[in-house]
Amino acid sequence: MSSPVPSGAAGPPDAAQSSDVAEIERALSRVAHMLTRFRQHDRTVIAAGVPVDRAAVPLLRALAEHGPMRPGELAARLAVEAPHVTRQVQRLERAGYVELLPDPDDKRCRRVGLSGSGLHAVESIRASGRRWISEALAGWSPGERERLAGLVHRMVDDFEAHSGHGEAARSAHTEAARSGHGEAARG
Repeated sequence: MSSPVPSGAAGPPDAAQSSDVAEIERALSRVAHMLTRFRQHDRTVIAAGVPVDRAAVPLLRALAEHGPMRPGELAARLAVEAPHVTRQVQRLERAGYVELLPDPDDKRCRRVGLSGSGLHAVESIRASGRRWISEALAGWSPGERERLAGLVHRMVDDFEAHSGHGEAARSAHTEAARSGHGEAARG
């Protein structure tokens, strides 16, 4: 009995594509390792003055970018299980970063929204991350940074579309890039 062949695994890619894809995978693995190291997260939140764990940051960012939403919508947007969101919301509510708001569409439901402290926390985390990136890429020209941003947004969009999360998670930054900013990165 043979096992099913995963999608996209029908045959070997040509040598040039294989080499390019291998280098992309290698670079992304290095970036992922660096960004997910516990110490890197600690440095970012300490510099931002925001004592939250790693799992809370994407939740706070999603609320800042998309506004209040039901916990189930938030879980879907982040591609995580609902209990994970429930636990994070409870912690963040106790810390004063989020608040539960009435849902105007259904009085039985609540939406999760950022409090003033939560918005300040997200802004501080973003500023800390931007400082780090600015320092790390100090030798890059503005054009190089713009092209990189456009290509990274494009790559993330393609990865999300390939994984089935494309439209739900599309960022406002990517839409701006497609409407004229960062056109050089799109080739």
